[in-house]
Amino acid sequence: MSKLAEIPTRNVPLERTRNIGIAAHIDAGKTTLTERILFYTGMIHRIGEVHDGATTTDHMEQERERGITITSAAVTCEWSQMQEVGIAKLFSGDRQRINIIDTPGHVDFTAEVERSLRVLDGAIVVFCGVAGVQPQSETVWRQATTYNVPRIVFVNKMDRVGADFDAVVKEVEEKLGARTVRILIPIGSEDSLRGQIDVLNKKAVIYTDDDILGSTYQLADLDADQLTLAEEAYAELLEAIADVDEQIGEKFLMEEPISISDLKAGLRRATISNQLVPIAGGSAFKNKGVQYLLDAVVDYLPSPLEIPAATGLDAKNEEKIVEVKTSDSEKFCALAFKIWSDKYFGKLIFFRVYSGTVSRGDMIYNPRTQQKERVGRLIQVQADKHEEIETCFAGEIAALVGLKNVQTGDTLSHQQAGILLEPPSFPEPVISMAVEPRTKADSDKMVIGLDRLSDEDPTFVVRTDEETGQTIIAGMGELHLEVIIDRLKREFGVQANVGKPQIAYRETVTAKAAGEGKFIRDASMAGKPAYGHVILEISPSEQGKGLTIENSVTSGAIPKDFIPAVMQGIEESMTNGQVAGFPIVDLHVNVQGGSSNEVDSNDNAFKIAAIFAIKDAVSKASPILLEPIMGVEIATPDEFQGDIMGDLNRRRGQIQEIVTKGPVSNVSANVPLSEMFGYSTDIRTLSSGRASYSMEPSSFEEVPRNVVDKLVAERGGGY
Repeated sequence: MSKLAEIPTRNVPLERTRNIGIAAHIDAGKTTLTERILFYTGMIHRIGEVHDGATTTDHMEQERERGITITSAAVTCEWSQMQEVGIAKLFSGDRQRINIIDTPGHVDFTAEVERSLRVLDGAIVVFCGVAGVQPQSETVWRQATTYNVPRIVFVNKMDRVGADFDAVVKEVEEKLGARTVRILIPIGSEDSLRGQIDVLNKKAVIYTDDDILGSTYQLADLDADQLTLAEEAYAELLEAIADVDEQIGEKFLMEEPISISDLKAGLRRATISNQLVPIAGGSAFKNKGVQYLLDAVVDYLPSPLEIPAATGLDAKNEEKIVEVKTSDSEKFCALAFKIWSDKYFGKLIFFRVYSGTVSRGDMIYNPRTQQKERVGRLIQVQADKHEEIETCFAGEIAALVGLKNVQTGDTLSHQQAGILLEPPSFPEPVISMAVEPRTKADSDKMVIGLDRLSDEDPTFVVRTDEETGQTIIAGMGELHLEVIIDRLKREFGVQANVGKPQIAYRETVTAKAAGEGKFIRDASMAGKPAYGHVILEISPSEQGKGLTIENSVTSGAIPKDFIPAVMQGIEESMTNGQVAGFPIVDLHVNVQGGSSNEVDSNDNAFKIAAIFAIKDAVSKASPILLEPIMGVEIATPDEFQGDIMGDLNRRRGQIQEIVTKGPVSNVSANVPLSEMFGYSTDIRTLSSGRASYSMEPSSFEEVPRNVVDKLVAERGGGY
């Protein structure tokens, strides 16, 4: 039987599948929007609210208690697109499968957004109609741009006091560099929000406040003012599409008639190619605008067939790029983008299939481990509910049970596929703390718990301090580590004592310098004779580059067999700098030479010699201490602006921008993370509880000398 004949039949054709994420700044309304989508698509029959702790995708206890999303949740729903019949909209019967990932908005959980966007084909980026483009919004936008993810913008909370659709559209264009086209313009705002102007059809969509939560609405003719606005937006939309789409541009120039279906097709092509961004306004909480947004998802965001084919490296030749064709008939190839410890199934591995199919009982291959494992069970995940399935097809997202040695970012494939897909990238932790079990029983459970939690979260790092023997946990912020400790207690029954949060300082060099290291132990000394000699040169590299090593050794000054030991010594020497003992980053090392002894040279001698050479070079290369700087944005009533800016100055903050929106001032500043501990309490005191703030990692910058001296003193006089 041919491979093609063996392929199971899928329920929904691939061209009618959408894999989308919902992403935004914290508190923009992502989870509320997801809840409405699930309600209108019939997946749930009662709308849960974030403030009640009853939403579908926020299923962790910590999420419901705090009213925030901590981990991305996957749900699948089906939507029958609408068609116009008179003044009503009826379902057309063509089912569209929409796989949705609701992502966190808090910067501490940015890894969840990163890995979700890596495997999605499109995204709805949600902005608050009052706050507009906020810091985490910009981060999400950059992440989506990195992975070339087509986007639709939903300006939410148009029912809130101070909501301004046009102002948000302008901010999206100016701050994010997007070329937007308005497709659904809110009718009214604040208390008078009633519906939307459908720009393409030049109709008013009026939502009724009924007992079935915005499920019914009517189409009406536009009044004079609305028609003027619709005509203006239509002209802008037509011109924008004609500028970027060849087919529409040609018709436009030839003055040929352009139908609505032509425009939709042109806008679809422009959206998928990331040249235009459709933008809609409404209010998820007030049940206004969600159904037409779903239509826009189907109309303008791509199916897995319409995005560029995924590419990976040939597992046998990593310089060769291989294309992964989206088809059920190709060899199986998928990316494991998330690992989750489930209380019922154990280790769940979320994956996106790029080609081929996988069924229960299949053997799949992991190129990283070069091992084959059997698929135990396949799961269609609905937030915290699970439905077992027989087969997962190309372009779909699901989870599997039964694989043991899998990490986030691993490629899962048919053994003959021979492909390594690009894994998502994650930022380095910026904060750490010591954690110790209270009892011996807690000790064993803590090891298991921390191991599982670090498997799940690539931005959560666990290490042992070599000097003190303490277990150190590191993450993206205070909230991140707070949630980890809470999960240790609830999910693994661990009672632990935690230390004060510590900043993840880094060290680097500012000049080029040569270094030489020798490790010589002759027969007169205790131990076996040894000889290693390394000469190298170091220089600073650009921020974020990490450690790069160049091997310039010629004519066998160091035998090839000892080069790996030299590399290992260089890597190990990065863990302790010479300013205050923090890890060294952004360093280029050029290994230039050395010498060996045919009798006494060994791997360990060359490793130690390399460590000595790095220490020698770093001491001469003007080393400095770096600290994480946070981009902080504060929204405060005008009367507290002066006090808040004075407080930021005391925290070594640098004011970047002050923007006034009505009675509220938005203050943007860069502030060292070390100065931001306890800020949530302080800002409440300064503003009588009326100001709010958010922050995200911005960069690493040199620590002032007086602060360095204090840190060195605290750490016992330096290294």
